[in-house]
Amino acid sequence: MTSYLDRPDGRLAYSSEGSGALVVLAPGMGDLRGVFRDVVGPLVSAGLRVVSMDLRGHGESSTTFAAHGVGPIAEDLTALVEHLGGRAVLVGHSVSAGAAALVAAERPELVSGLAMLDPHLHAGKAGLVARLTTQAIRRPLGAALWASYYAGLHKGHRAPWHDEHVAAVRGSMRDAGHLRSFGRLARTLVGAPTPIPLARVTAPTLVVHGALDPEFRDPAAELAYALEHLTGTPATGVLVPDTGHYPHAQRPDAVVNALLELLADVPGALRA
Repeated sequence: MTSYLDRPDGRLAYSSEGSGALVVLAPGMGDLRGVFRDVVGPLVSAGLRVVSMDLRGHGESSTTFAAHGVGPIAEDLTALVEHLGGRAVLVGHSVSAGAAALVAAERPELVSGLAMLDPHLHAGKAGLVARLTTQAIRRPLGAALWASYYAGLHKGHRAPWHDEHVAAVRGSMRDAGHLRSFGRLARTLVGAPTPIPLARVTAPTLVVHGALDPEFRDPAAELAYALEHLTGTPATGVLVPDTGHYPHAQRPDAVVNALLELLADVPGALRA
């Protein structure tokens, strides 16, 4: 069942299952909250309340938002946690990982734990190819181009529902409002990257990278970078073999196990 949170320029769609300590799952850009389908059930069975959201301009969320980027996603995460009424373990993928870390750094009273899945943490200027690529996220070819690129990021093992989900992503992007919002987000990310203050994160933190992630030249080095800069908190890292940019979809078993280990370090998260 879908619920909605009203925001100044639109509303955010989210689903909530279970009861207990709050865990909020935020997908990456151009994706849908259903990508977490194999993570939700095991966490609910562990006695947690699991909320998965669609980013602004994505899925069932409104396409009327004017601003896009890491900052606005962080503001939406903050508003959602406040709306749900408690501290949360934030689990963000890709761009949402950086946004979740930003919330953890700026609003530590709202964040009891942080998990970053294949995060983009370097704020350097994007190259010409990346900037030109984002210009292609427009009609009439944008939906097909993104679906093809998205599928290619799943190097290694793929979920049995991979093709179904890619079709859903492509179908969503056929909507003019969704494609326009996604394009604005992508162009904001390459044009105005947001520095992530990792050193100011104090909540227990997990960093997960797919060992085959084609988004990064060296996923193991990206993982090491994150752990090196998380100087204010106990941080652990997992490099998942045979996995690309979507470990939560490709190897949910590994991600769930790592999340449960993180949650064991969050006071009161897991029931005895």
